Amino acid sequence: MKYYVGIDLGGTNIAVGVVNEDYQIVGRAKLKTNVPRPAEEVLDDMVKAARMAVEDAGLTLEDIEWVGVDTPGTVDVETGYLIYANNLFFHNVPMGPYLSEKLGKPVYIENDANAAAYGEALAGGAKGKEDVIVITLGTGVGGGVIINGKIYAGFNHGGAELGHMAIVKDGRQCTCGRKGCFETYCSATGLITTTKEYMEKYKDSVMWELCGGNLDKVSGRTAFDAMRKGDQAGRECVDEYIAYMAYGLASIVNIFQPEVICIGGGISKEGETLLAPLRELVKAEDYCRTSKKRVKIVTATLGNDAGIIGAAFLGRLQ
Repeated sequence: MKYYVGIDLGGTNIAVGVVNEDYQIVGRAKLKTNVPRPAEEVLDDMVKAARMAVEDAGLTLEDIEWVGVDTPGTVDVETGYLIYANNLFFHNVPMGPYLSEKLGKPVYIENDANAAAYGEALAGGAKGKEDVIVITLGTGVGGGVIINGKIYAGFNHGGAELGHMAIVKDGRQCTCGRKGCFETYCSATGLITTTKEYMEKYKDSVMWELCGGNLDKVSGRTAFDAMRKGDQAGRECVDEYIAYMAYGLASIVNIFQPEVICIGGGISKEGETLLAPLRELVKAEDYCRTSKKRVKIVTATLGNDAGIIGAAFLGRLQ
């Protein structure tokens, strides 16, 4: 049995897993990222967490084939440098070379959304598929693109930023500097914004009761929960959210025509309440709607482990 280490570097936690060749996580460790602080301190904790995970698996570093890292930001996979990650406050950090020297293993790094997409393609909702899109609905909208079994990131390693595809001209302001981006409407943050708009419009909505009359307590579940209670405003809010989602996904389908689109993140927990109407809307907008082969839209299944598993197998792509 062969073993690999996957490190999921986030703005809050450093999560590490030791993964066997059957895609099972057999050892784990987690430390706080504690940013902002010097990059070298974070890298040293990544080394520490990797050693802890290997020990938790009952192994030694000699048993490990290689180490993979998924990280926010723009990554140069050839040099192993993290070029820029705004939420980590990192710029031109030699992550791969540094970790390789400390751990004595080959180290491969990749953008977190790309690694998560690779993980879902290997062992999750798109297992065994060669052409896959993974959309993560979180604070923003993460996107990962797998083409012919390989991660697509563009010539400058900055591609597949699907959340920053504009779907509304002069729409909501996005943190990227553009207006009307997919993520401003379809992320959890975007859904919360839409929910608040409907609450202001419908003062008698059940949504006010669900959040205790406090707009600051609105969540990505509020509108869905209200809809389930028969609230008209909640229904209209959810319908609008799903319509924006379908509008964006239809464009992604028409560009890539993947075998599978996996939807992950907190909002994906709505399951078929979200996916059933979403599929029907996307099918109607699919340019290849007359083809016998149609894109499947499913829920991502690996959750927070997708990045760890995807990172652990980055060495296969070299």
